[in-house]
Amino acid sequence: MFGLFKKKTQTEKLQEQYTKLLKEAHALSTSNRKLSDQKIYEANEILNQIEALSEK
Repeated sequence: MFGLFKKKTQTEKLQEQYTKLLKEAHALSTSNRKLSDQKIYEANEILNQIEALSEK
């Protein structure tokens, strides 16, 4: 209950975006390979951002 108003950190927000993009890429992998590859690329860019934040 006390975590209800807790703000998410930048890393947590990026983690959510990363997992969302990977799920979308997986769903698209059977129907549209090009779009799936694009989602994977976007997810990797977010992963690079997460790694850059963790180095600080």
